[in-house]
Amino acid sequence: MELVVEGRYYRHGELRQGCIGIEEGRIVALDRILKGEMHIDLGSRIILPGSIDPHVHFRDPGMTEKEDFLSGSTAALYAGVTTVLDMPNTKPPVKDREGLMDKKRVIRGRSFVDYGLFAALTPGCDIPSMAAEVAGFKLFMGSTTGKILVDDDREIARLLPQVFNAGKVVSVHAEDESMMGSNVERDPMDHLRNRPLEGELNAIRRLSPFRGQDVNICHVSSAQSMEMAHSLGFSTEVTAHHLFLHAGMVLGPRGKVNPPLREKKAQEDLLDAFMDGKADMIGSDHAPHTLTDKEQEFHSCPSGIPGVGTTVPMLMAMVKRGHLSLGELVRMACENPAKRFGLKKGVIEVGYDADLVSFDGRRMREVDAKRLPGKSGWTPFQGREALFADTIILGGELQLRKGELCGEPVGRDVFHA
Repeated sequence: MELVVEGRYYRHGELRQGCIGIEEGRIVALDRILKGEMHIDLGSRIILPGSIDPHVHFRDPGMTEKEDFLSGSTAALYAGVTTVLDMPNTKPPVKDREGLMDKKRVIRGRSFVDYGLFAALTPGCDIPSMAAEVAGFKLFMGSTTGKILVDDDREIARLLPQVFNAGKVVSVHAEDESMMGSNVERDPMDHLRNRPLEGELNAIRRLSPFRGQDVNICHVSSAQSMEMAHSLGFSTEVTAHHLFLHAGMVLGPRGKVNPPLREKKAQEDLLDAFMDGKADMIGSDHAPHTLTDKEQEFHSCPSGIPGVGTTVPMLMAMVKRGHLSLGELVRMACENPAKRFGLKKGVIEVGYDADLVSFDGRRMREVDAKRLPGKSGWTPFQGREALFADTIILGGELQLRKGELCGEPVGRDVFHA
């Protein structure tokens, strides 16, 4: 065997002491004792499958002053995320096969983690020509970064069946464009009033003709939204900022995001639903902007919060403190995203990709923007407790060792014809 990793690994709902045998990037054996050409003993550290973030904006191409695939994937790696699915609202947006293949060429060889790309649904787009090359298709029912809005129900009814027929998932930014206000905004509460919760609920309601189909509701911002989505047979994705932040906090422009942060009660209810295991996936909606961007007046500053480098570490701290079960974290961060998007990842099993992440429970520390990889240089989670990854193996390649980068940008595109 090329590589054997020894330690306490998570499998079938429990931690087991033993060895993981790896060849050609896949797990080939699991046993108490294995021998290989290279042996990594992780001692008492917890070994988990690599996390999969189904929602990032790495801003590449076109906005690389905010982030690019090299910097964004580095942030993901240190957090224990070994696969990211990148959204299409770059410059230019990915809305046809030519743009998709151009973006693939731009980022090839510049990622420390595996990745897949989304294409945007736009009127008249050629879905079959892109389906084999994408993780899924993104539907923007409300305006946000980029001009790729589809808010007409007739057009939605024409596009979505084509996606389902191609065997792909539609991930939805669910905000009803017709219910958004345009009043001048001075703080997150004003932003919330312009983008009310009923707009999110109504967008999900409008998708009811597709009950039970492959629809994923992104960044659900309330327990009501989650309940409605599940009642229609849709999967849900939650973010750390909607779980832990609310519009009443003193965040200024750094708290501007779409969908908006909700009132404290809505945030607490969403967190309770999350703790009860009602969410399907955890997605960071990593949407970085520079400090200069975020120091503008609230009304004119862009929406978005960075999160790929902090989400899993903060949740691991919750596990360490006994506030979240390890099984729930693995289910939402690893197993379910892999199943949802058809990846041979997310579990420690023979035949699956050898993406492994270890955490050393003795290395808890506070989130500090100065120590986070990535270009944004800020985080709304400054000072929160976190447990960052210690050692990472991606496809059998050692990428991070004792918290230090030791690999190369060998991340691969996991969706290609």
